[in-house]
Amino acid sequence: MFGSKLRHTRMRLAVICIALVFSACGSDQANPGDAAKEVALENVEAMSREHASDTTEPSPAVQPAPLRPVISQTMAYAEDQEELVYGYFSAPADMFEPLPAVIMIHEWWGLNDNIRAMADRLAGEGYIVFAVDLFNGQVANSPGEARVLMMQAVENPEASNQNIRAAFQFVSETAGAPRIGAIGWCFGGGWSLNTARLFPEELDASVIYYGQVTDDEEALRPIGAPILGLFAAEDTGIKVESVKAFEAALQRLRKNHEVHIYPGVGHAFANPTGTNYNAVAAEDAWRRTLDFLKLHLQINEP
Repeated sequence: MFGSKLRHTRMRLAVICIALVFSACGSDQANPGDAAKEVALENVEAMSREHASDTTEPSPAVQPAPLRPVISQTMAYAEDQEELVYGYFSAPADMFEPLPAVIMIHEWWGLNDNIRAMADRLAGEGYIVFAVDLFNGQVANSPGEARVLMMQAVENPEASNQNIRAAFQFVSETAGAPRIGAIGWCFGGGWSLNTARLFPEELDASVIYYGQVTDDEEALRPIGAPILGLFAAEDTGIKVESVKAFEAALQRLRKNHEVHIYPGVGHAFANPTGTNYNAVAAEDAWRRTLDFLKLHLQINEP
């Protein structure tokens, strides 16, 4: 257990969560212009095609338990239109001192059981994990519902920017994380990149699973966080051409990055509830993710 440290932290969190006001601090550089918003809207349609046959039914057979016991709970971390926004906090049960944190960003389905399980799994590797909710408590149960939720987020990107800022403040100030990374899948993969743009000097690592990317050098230039990109060769939504253009832009800018394109697999290959799930690619991507986070967040062995 956390012991006295955990009890003290919970008391602080309870007070802060009730009083927290969603500040709009930081740069607005991640706000897309008209052209970027048009691309984002096109991405909504692409995701609708990619996920047309998918369900959200969890699959325990392919969702390993955490490496070590974790403690987790739902916590408020932001406020939107006078309503509290709740995320999912998970950390090793034997944590006594603050650990590096990872902000986890959900797919277009929302903050569902699959994302909570992934948060627990990553926490079991020795991290504080905070899974944010960019859909304000709504979770999709069908591709049609997911499309509506993603469209709402795309049409109001500043709300998501502010949500991410609040999550960053939560893990850095409330949880006391010495280093912070971001990870996201699909819709959340694009937002993991945007998190690196929102915190160009403060974020320590960004992991992008088949998320929307850009080759706009002006947008990428400020980013200081190392980037790991994990993509699918058969993805018709996040096309290989756009991934290669993104990689080339990072190379020209001399950014610290790793980009892997898995042959023969499609979009959402790491999602155990989707029809494109590929165990071999998913496990290799997870291994790369853990190695990358360990390198850049500098944690000790569990």
